[in-house]
Amino acid sequence: MKAGKVLAFILGVFILMGIGWVFWPAEGIVVFGYTLRFPSMQRKLAEAGEKKVDVDAVIDAVEESFEMQEDTLSFYRNYFRDNANRIYLPEDDYAYFDSVFFDFERGRRCGKVYRIAHYGDSQIEMDRLSAELREALQERFGGEGTGMFPIRTNVPSASVVKSTVGKVVHYTMYGDSLTRRAPHNRYGVMAQLNQVYGSSIVHIRPTGSKTAFPRTRTFSRLSLLLGRNTDRFSARVISDTLKFEPKVLAKDTLGAVLLTWDFPYPVEKASLYLSGNAEIYGAMTDGRGGVAVDNIPLRGCSGTIFTRIDENLMQRSFALDDTRLIILQFGGNYMPAATSTKVIEGYQAKIANQIRYFRRVAPAAKILFIGPSDMGKSVGGHIVTWPRLPEMVDSLKSTALSNGVAYWDLYRVMGGENSMKDWVKHNPPYAGPDYIHFTQKGARIVGDALARSLLVYYDFYTLRKTLPGDSVEQFMKQ
Repeated sequence: MKAGKVLAFILGVFILMGIGWVFWPAEGIVVFGYTLRFPSMQRKLAEAGEKKVDVDAVIDAVEESFEMQEDTLSFYRNYFRDNANRIYLPEDDYAYFDSVFFDFERGRRCGKVYRIAHYGDSQIEMDRLSAELREALQERFGGEGTGMFPIRTNVPSASVVKSTVGKVVHYTMYGDSLTRRAPHNRYGVMAQLNQVYGSSIVHIRPTGSKTAFPRTRTFSRLSLLLGRNTDRFSARVISDTLKFEPKVLAKDTLGAVLLTWDFPYPVEKASLYLSGNAEIYGAMTDGRGGVAVDNIPLRGCSGTIFTRIDENLMQRSFALDDTRLIILQFGGNYMPAATSTKVIEGYQAKIANQIRYFRRVAPAAKILFIGPSDMGKSVGGHIVTWPRLPEMVDSLKSTALSNGVAYWDLYRVMGGENSMKDWVKHNPPYAGPDYIHFTQKGARIVGDALARSLLVYYDFYTLRKTLPGDSVEQFMKQ
């Protein structure tokens, strides 16, 4: 074929494609039940008019929001009222977290560990978000280790590795039909449990991952939360040359028991030797004082299951492990079902019920609810924010505040509508190609923003201790 004919053919193809681009409907053409789509001028014009999020500008704005560029009290007043990164507080009570901070400060002084339980869906798996919060708080208040974890689980961690030898049966109350359910409701504070039969060994060590923070690589205290143990159940810890005498328990009648071993110096690994039958609700690697953050991801869960866990067990467990802050991060998994305002209102009622449950079982703890991030969905071949997601976010915020707990608006912190698409497109990507989950880099940005926002309230708490109370209250009301 001559060169002229080849050129004519190529130009003809381009002309046909151009005609298709101009006249092809943006919604596509249905043929035999299938929708055929083609890049169209209508779609490009529509995209040009859509809101685009400058991710770097959003992140820079969050960073700048922490810079104190004015009178000290004015900074805090304006932050609490107007900053998109702020934590919304019930009745605008800026003292909401005071009891939490009081205990965190006391922990370092008195050698006590106070805990944060961070519950969420798969958005927090692999210690995402929890790790940044843990690192920031342990830097400020002291502490080390990875917090609480199940001795056997189907979800890996980016901070700790466990291997279990012996007959250990893992039960969860969430997940698909392939997960094993217990014949009772004693799942414990991690919404899962491991039933130990006979002799078992649990080896514990840090992951060695380059992404893990340094404070997770060692621990000075190892604890075991268990219940329903048989008579003469024993637990022994060995770490390098350290060999503790076994702790032997009588038959459990209290519902939960906390065993603790303190090491004379930080260690990197340890093994638990268990003998007898017991329900293991969680193991903990911590420091000998300060703050611990427990990462508790519940894959596929929408946050409505907790009321099915035995209340007496939960109440005793939270009292034993000194939990002072509970973070509930849910909403995203419910979006496929959120097809109407009525459905969202039903979900609101379920979440309100969970909040009231946690207030009963953990009366010494404050609660922070984190709503869903932006989520992208393909509509007509184009990625947009899930329909009704903004409505879901506002509904959960209203539910949290009206039930007396704090709320952090992750959706608006990251830029609001259609922001997830631009977090995915960012170089490097801050979110994955599913347009739902953050990458490790994105999670670090979000976790850091959460931690720094919480610490703004702590800095204000420390400032208020140096000023007359009435003067602060009067100024904040102006």
